Amino acid sequence: MKFLNLFGRLQSNIIGMIHVRALPGTPLNRLTISDIKEEACREAEIYYNAGLDGLIIENMHDIPYTLDVGPEVCACMTAVCTAVRGLYPSWPLGVQILSAANHSALAVALASGLDFIRAEGFVFSHVADEGLLNACAGELLRYRKRIGAEHVQIFTDIKKKHSAHALTADVSIAETAQAAEFFLSDGVVVTGSATGAKADPQELRGWALDIDIDLTLSSDVNTIFISEQNTASP
Repeated sequence: MKFLNLFGRLQSNIIGMIHVRALPGTPLNRLTISDIKEEACREAEIYYNAGLDGLIIENMHDIPYTLDVGPEVCACMTAVCTAVRGLYPSWPLGVQILSAANHSALAVALASGLDFIRAEGFVFSHVADEGLLNACAGELLRYRKRIGAEHVQIFTDIKKKHSAHALTADVSIAETAQAAEFFLSDGVVVTGSATGAKADPQELRGWALDIDIDLTLSSDVNTIFISEQNTASP
C-alpha cells in the first residue's frame, strides 16, 4: 500500500537513476559541489521529461567504496538531493549511498524531503568487494523510528550484486526475499551479479507471488528483459 500511495500504481513503474559525479574527498573528484548539483539537475530534467515514474540519486562514482562514509559525503548528497527535490516537489525521489551507508541515506532522505532509500545488506551477511556486510535491518528500522523518518520507504537489495554468496549458498533468493519481508522491508530489489548485468529470469520464476511486498528489477532493464520477466512470473 505504501508503494501504491507513492507511485500511484503497483505495476510497470520505471525509476531512473542518477549516478552523481565523484564527490569532494573521493579519489575521482574533479568537480565542485556546485557543478555536481548542476549536472544532477540536468539529468533529472531529462528523466522527468521522458515521463519516468520516479528517480533515485546515488554516489556511484565515489570509488573505491568504503563502509563508513564521511560527513562530507552526507553533506554533499544532501545538497544534491535538495537541489533535485526543489525542481520536482511531488515526483517520487529516493537516494542510495554507497556502500551500504543506509543510516546516512535515511538521514539525507529526511533532510532533503525524499520518499525512499535503497539499502544494501538488509538481511543476511554478504562478502562484497568493499568488505564484509552484516545484516542491518534491526538497527536501520530503529534509527528510522528514532529520527522520525517512518514515512521514508526502504527498498532493499537481496543477494546484493558485486558480492560472493558462499556464506548463504543454502538460502535461496526467494527465502532471502521472504526474510526481508519478515524484517519489514517496504520492497525488494533484484539485480544481476554486477552493475549492468540483468537478473536471471529463472531465479524469479514464481517466487515473486509468495511475497506481499513490492519487487523492483534493477540493472540492464530493457523491453526484451521486461518481456522475459513477465514470462518468468506467471
